[in-house]
Amino acid sequence: MGPTRKRDLAAAVVGVAIVAWLLMRVLYHYFPPITLWTGLSLLAVAAIEAGWAVSVRAKISAGQIGVGGGRLHPLTVARSVVIAKASAWVGALMLGWWAGVLVFLLLRRSEQVAGSFIPGAAVAAASALALVVAAMWLQHCCKSPGDSTDDADGAPE
Repeated sequence: MGPTRKRDLAAAVVGVAIVAWLLMRVLYHYFPPITLWTGLSLLAVAAIEAGWAVSVRAKISAGQIGVGGGRLHPLTVARSVVIAKASAWVGALMLGWWAGVLVFLLLRRSEQVAGSFIPGAAVAAASALALVVAAMWLQHCCKSPGDSTDDADGAPE
């Protein structure tokens, strides 16, 4: 398992954004209201992962890896990487969805209902972006200090 490639995440964002925009053209009238609270759960997960990354980074930098009290077990680091990869993909898919919805709404902003949904969709998109950034940072923080694979774009998955 290699690092998550940024270009794969970007391709997913663009692909899902196109699908979301097309779906919104057909299903717009069936959607519930989009409020400012709609995407904040993603922001909460991003904040938790960012805090997790700070903790993992501090323990790895201090050399506190291993079995025992106050040390970070190597399997915990491996599980953290898996969580980071999954969160990066979920964040990218949600970012694509909300970006597609936001573009659709911006093109219809003259309509009162569509215009009122724009702030909620923008907050949701920003929250999804925060999740992607936090997940990629957690993944980066899980590297061992001597690891030279800083550029994940060229690494095979």
